[in-house]
Amino acid sequence: MEFSPLITGLPQADLPFPGVTGYMLRSEDGLLVFFHFTEETIVPPHSHGAQWGTVLQGEIELTIGGVTRTYRPGDSYSIAAGEEHSARVPADVKLLDFFEEPDRYRPRSD
Repeated sequence: MEFSPLITGLPQADLPFPGVTGYMLRSEDGLLVFFHFTEETIVPPHSHGAQWGTVLQGEIELTIGGVTRTYRPGDSYSIAAGEEHSARVPADVKLLDFFEEPDRYRPRSD
């Protein structure tokens, strides 16, 4: 699956992980990010505002509140505000995530 030019034309997020691209659409109500992981990424335990996501391609291992589950295309997940979570994301995975925090990620400046 390739993201449409409608998506890849959006601003890219400044992300703290190599091998991950995020195309973002922001409103005052939240932030929508189309993620493409091109290399395996381990996201350490952390928490922030509420998040909802769905797997578009590939599969991920997500631990939410101490419970680990594998999510595949079409599966969605919901993370409550302040709930600790972590992930193992293999290469060639695409996700769509909505964050209640409009400024969860900033646009890349380069």
